[in-house]
Amino acid sequence: MARNKRIREEDEAAVDMTPMLDIVFIMLIFFIVTTSFVKEAGIEVNKPKAAQATKKKNANIFIAIRGNGEVWMDKRQVDVERVSANIERLLAEQPTEVVIIQADKEAKHGVVVKVMDQIKATGDYLKISIAGEK
Repeated sequence: MARNKRIREEDEAAVDMTPMLDIVFIMLIFFIVTTSFVKEAGIEVNKPKAAQATKKKNANIFIAIRGNGEVWMDKRQVDVERVSANIERLLAEQPTEVVIIQADKEAKHGVVVKVMDQIKATGDYLKISIAGEK
């Protein structure tokens, strides 16, 4: 009789882990859904110095322009004519209002203007910021 009583006490002492696992999975889903992903340009450029440079934290799309005229978006090189299509694709993944151009200080002005035209062709509501170093 004492043996049966001991087995029942051990069975009753077990902790049910199911509610804790449910909470962990719900939290995991919440953090995945609320995470914002920033689409970096993928290359490092030498930005020009600017005395009035300010920080922009709400931008998700970065476009880098190298000194030799290469345009980089989302860690890959793109044609200047394809910038608008790439912005539309990135906006479909994660909407934003600000696009940051990271132009090298040796980049040609004409390439920067073409990229700005492509951004504005995507949508007039997009704000263009040009990155500089303080």
